[in-house]
Amino acid sequence: MEKLGIEKTSSSYTTPGSRACLLDLLCTETPLWGCQGDLYLLGPQQRLNKFLSESGNTICADCASPDPKWVSLNLGAVICIKCSGVHRSLGVHVSKVLSVKLDQWTHEQVNSLIDLGGNSTVNMKYEACTPGNIKKPNPDSSVHERIDFIRRKYQLQQFSRCDQLITPCPFPAGYSKCTQKAQSFSVISPPSPSCLQNSKLYDKQATKTRIGNAFRNSWVRKEFENKSCRKKAALTNLQAGMVEFVGLIKVNIVRGMNLAIRDMLTSDPYVIISLGQQSVKTRFIRSNLNPIWNECLMLSIPDDVPPLKVLVYDKDTFKSDDFMGEGEIDIQPLLSTARANEKSGMANSMPLDNALVKNSLIKLVDGKVKQDITLRLQKVETGELHIELECVPLTQ
Repeated sequence: MEKLGIEKTSSSYTTPGSRACLLDLLCTETPLWGCQGDLYLLGPQQRLNKFLSESGNTICADCASPDPKWVSLNLGAVICIKCSGVHRSLGVHVSKVLSVKLDQWTHEQVNSLIDLGGNSTVNMKYEACTPGNIKKPNPDSSVHERIDFIRRKYQLQQFSRCDQLITPCPFPAGYSKCTQKAQSFSVISPPSPSCLQNSKLYDKQATKTRIGNAFRNSWVRKEFENKSCRKKAALTNLQAGMVEFVGLIKVNIVRGMNLAIRDMLTSDPYVIISLGQQSVKTRFIRSNLNPIWNECLMLSIPDDVPPLKVLVYDKDTFKSDDFMGEGEIDIQPLLSTARANEKSGMANSMPLDNALVKNSLIKLVDGKVKQDITLRLQKVETGELHIELECVPLTQ
């Protein structure tokens, strides 16, 4: 009974005050616990702005331009709009760029950014052993200077560790040119009896085995071709980053309407948009002729301002994707409007004359220059796309 009484007493003591005791313990042991909880009373954007106001984050991590409004999420660097174009050209596997103003931030994204430490920590890591002959870009540096430095800093990581600046000897210890020459002048011996026996065994192999070997070899060749394509794509992205650009365009692919049939009764559509040498695409939606993507894509606007090209395809598994229409959008009026609005205020909306677009107006919404478009697809029997555009001048 005494045992039961003790257990009853202890349980009656701990249960009523367990929550209060746990809270007191947390606040006592970790004084910052309450402060971190209070941070979540703020929205993600407010927490992001607080992070940007910290020392080191008020200038670009790569060129020291003041008041940067772009962030490399996976690197933790706060960068300016000029350097952001170079970061995007490296690919999202190297640097995933988000806008402070244009993108919708979550608490998880802000947390990961804060954990990386900001510009001071990033530069301590990626510029730890910068050689004296390497000049860091400044706000007035050309795009070629930015590309060279940023690519070497993040993609090649040539400045992160001092031992990486010294190229190690590619040959093992004890290797000499004499050994190499002796190996190159070795006498070719005639085939041994075991080799002849193996060739006879190969001749006796079943046809099924030979077909299997040929099938495996074809997959190896296909993988090699895929790697070559990826290398070409990386080179194209690098060339795209070397072009001077005057702003950014945010393209929201809202939905498709009455798209063409390319399978038995339906299609699996996706959209590709390209601007100059840049190209991005949406996800594909299965079995839908009126798909809703509502997917935002972003591209840099080159200095010569080419038209925005739109392509729609049907996703196929066992054959090449089927064409479902194309179109072009002249974004020069949108860019001109954004520049004019930046210099001096203007009217809320203006009409746009475009044969492929109906009822399209360039509007000023909350200080942002936007355009809603219904694009009729060309070279196809039917189909329209609803697209929203937003132009961001270079100075924003």
